[in-house]
Amino acid sequence: MSVEVITTISPTTNEPILSRNGISSQELEQFPDVAVQAFESWRKTTLQERKDIIKKALKVLDERKDDLAFELTVQMGRPIAYTPKEVTTAIKRAEHLLKISDDVLQDTPGEPEKGFKRFIRKVPVGPVLIIFAWNYPYLILVNALIPALLAGNPVILKPSPQTPTVVEQVAKAFTEAGLPNGVIQYFHSGSPTVIETIVRNPKISLVCFTGSVAGGLAIQGAASDRIVNVGLELGGKDPAYVRGDVDIPWAAEEIVDGAVFNSGQSCCSIERVYVDEKIHDDFVSAVQSVLKGYRLGDPLDKETHLGPVISKKSKETIEAHIKDALDKGAVNATPENETFSNLPSKGNFVVPTLLTNVDHSMTIMKNETFGPVIPVMKVKSDEEAVKLMNDSEFGLTASIWTKDTEKGYELCEAVEAGTVFINRCDFPSPDLAWTGWKNSGKGVTLSRYGFDQFVKLKSYHLKDYPK
Repeated sequence: MSVEVITTISPTTNEPILSRNGISSQELEQFPDVAVQAFESWRKTTLQERKDIIKKALKVLDERKDDLAFELTVQMGRPIAYTPKEVTTAIKRAEHLLKISDDVLQDTPGEPEKGFKRFIRKVPVGPVLIIFAWNYPYLILVNALIPALLAGNPVILKPSPQTPTVVEQVAKAFTEAGLPNGVIQYFHSGSPTVIETIVRNPKISLVCFTGSVAGGLAIQGAASDRIVNVGLELGGKDPAYVRGDVDIPWAAEEIVDGAVFNSGQSCCSIERVYVDEKIHDDFVSAVQSVLKGYRLGDPLDKETHLGPVISKKSKETIEAHIKDALDKGAVNATPENETFSNLPSKGNFVVPTLLTNVDHSMTIMKNETFGPVIPVMKVKSDEEAVKLMNDSEFGLTASIWTKDTEKGYELCEAVEAGTVFINRCDFPSPDLAWTGWKNSGKGVTLSRYGFDQFVKLKSYHLKDYPK
């Protein structure tokens, strides 16, 4: 297997900005062996020792957050005004997982009985392969890395070729924090064959993947010839339902942010909006007013709200979804905005697009767009809204916007999604399970249940000697 050279292309200029060597065939064989060796000592450390190292690593990352944020902006195009917050949010998320780890990982006692001692222990599964995406790389990585390490597992990390320095920065921080050699390893690759090979390695005890549905199916397929757990965090087509009782300007501002932040490149961004027909026109006007205040442009400019999308291919997909909708009768209701009309000459810039008169015959309402598009559809009732919200192969998150929170809760009960929001959206909370229904994935990260995939249960049944 020859060594590949992986080049990162700037989404802002479409020019190469850095390159990395891929993993060699020899390294590909060695990584699991090194992980197994590291496992023998790391699993014997105490939870407190692991926590101390993680806390030190988080401190290092926090001290370097401005540099990490700059790298993120350059490599994936999110405006510099927002990238530092990803690092600080990732640290806070990790701190929550640290806080609950003593309780989550403690032994579970069995029924008391004289002469017996019975309990269930959570023990680490072994080497964990974590393959993570570019759109929120620090947040996504924390979801799996922190509970994996706390449970006593070594990890092998594979970042997106778009954001290669993330894994390098994280590994460096943990090394400085005193993490033993081999507990964290990483490699760069853009080759499906390489990924398939390491997934199939019998020394890998768990695979965690965040990315597209197609990518998740490929990972699951590669792992299908052996007994190994695969956790998948995949795509979404997340709906919002705006009831007729809302404060319209407030709801419009919140939903625009939930739909186009990070240029709509979030698995849990709002991709479909259903609005009570009584307020539809006023809501559309309010969305237009919000969009008029957005600035699209250079992500290194602190005044910019929206940067480019990640690639030419992504831009083409988004534009194809918009064209399909317009060809089928949708109306482009995007307001005039100077920054929308004067796009940079280079880069993958997509105007945040407001579409009305949409329906479920259109790709924009069915397939994941992963871009800054707000399709708005009229509905006549709560029942119609919920039916349309559930008319999807995806089920990651859904949001209902209403002053009547009791009614909102009642509607949430019927919505098919792993996370349901009332009057909020696009917010994975570290104390709640992050899990996808339908084709949005399988398994759980975050919350106390986010530790489950990183441990296996071992029951101890001890009887006093009878004589």
